[in-house]
Amino acid sequence: MKPETISPNPLALVPLAVFLISYLAVSLAAGDFYKMPITVAFVLSSVVAVAMSKGGSLHNRIELFCKGAANSNIMLMVLIFILAGAFAQTAKAMGAVDATVNLTLALLPGNVLAAGVFLAACVISVSVGTSVGTIVALTPVAAGLSEQTGISAALMSAVVVSGAMFGDNLSFISDTTIVATRTQGCKMTDKFKTNFHIVMPFAVLTTIIYILLGSSAQTTFGGESVSWIRVLPYFIVLTAAVMGVNVMLVLLGGTVLCGVIGLLTGAFDVWGWTTSMGAGINGMGELIIVTILAGGMLEIIRYNGGLAWIIQKMTSKINSRRGAEMSIAGVVSFSNLCTANNTIALIMAGPIAKEIAQRFHIPPNRSASLLDIFSCFIQGIIPYGAQLLMAASLSGVSPVNIMQYLYYPYLLGAGALLAIWLGLPREHVEQENIPLSKA
Repeated sequence: MKPETISPNPLALVPLAVFLISYLAVSLAAGDFYKMPITVAFVLSSVVAVAMSKGGSLHNRIELFCKGAANSNIMLMVLIFILAGAFAQTAKAMGAVDATVNLTLALLPGNVLAAGVFLAACVISVSVGTSVGTIVALTPVAAGLSEQTGISAALMSAVVVSGAMFGDNLSFISDTTIVATRTQGCKMTDKFKTNFHIVMPFAVLTTIIYILLGSSAQTTFGGESVSWIRVLPYFIVLTAAVMGVNVMLVLLGGTVLCGVIGLLTGAFDVWGWTTSMGAGINGMGELIIVTILAGGMLEIIRYNGGLAWIIQKMTSKINSRRGAEMSIAGVVSFSNLCTANNTIALIMAGPIAKEIAQRFHIPPNRSASLLDIFSCFIQGIIPYGAQLLMAASLSGVSPVNIMQYLYYPYLLGAGALLAIWLGLPREHVEQENIPLSKA
């Protein structure tokens, strides 16, 4: 079977522009990010995508949209969202969130809570290897801490997302790490060392920023006793995730454990438990709808040559090591903007990045590191990505409101650009003095 050939076409990006204008631009103009529901913005952009798509009859174009919406990665995310909603609401009804908040307040002073949650999210995400799993586990606790301390809920949600993206980028078991290293043909340890040198200064700077932002927090914790049995589900869920247990099995097991503890402690009866699970699943409705619509729209953009056009433009005028590295960053960044999934973006951009790296003598660990960093940077800041949508759903704030506090992803992107411009770290750009050639 011949590989699918797609001709570059800039007009294929019109649906993405429609979304950005209808959601971001309209919301900014109105001064209220709740004026334009994100689901409506995606419906508008999806209609435009189907209407202007090639592919024959309307029926065929709708089938193409459905193919993207029903992609296995999309459906896997939907299942995770369903289980995450059931777990989060059951844990809240059982009292796990309040108990964990009380424990955190007892252990940490209010003025370092934001930084403490950021560091906890970093450690957990590195261990778990999934940013979404970290966000599911910590966002309800962060929201509870916001209520108790007066720290902005958007800030606390951003703290969790920032820490989650730190681990998504560095973890040895992260999908992005695996794909980046495999497509570039380098060892995970080599890529980790390169990544570590680039990102750690900005992780430290982010911690300092969150300490300063949280320094005025006032805790209302009055020394209440911690209900350890109610904290138990979070400990077990995090431990199981760190051990590498499948995230869906972890969430399902956590929901059952919360239900059993809730029944034993009298927090609810059987029907109260089922009601909590139903409410949690229903609460994920908007997130699921957005995920499905985005999958369909982005598949049409890919099919019509939008992504191919971006790749062509980003790679057409390379004449230096610095330009080659910027092209690698650009290709994966635009792929991520068009797919809203950093793993898929890496799969698409990886072979192109490898070709660029070989032509311009960029070490595989360097190209793998740049791929992973920029995919996580973009994934961590787009308001229609799973990470921000999940955090917004669990905390009850707008994704765009969270974006203003995402200091780590922003610093990560800026730091990576600086590393490209200055050729840092030097020991990981050891081949840059080899004569450059397009041949």
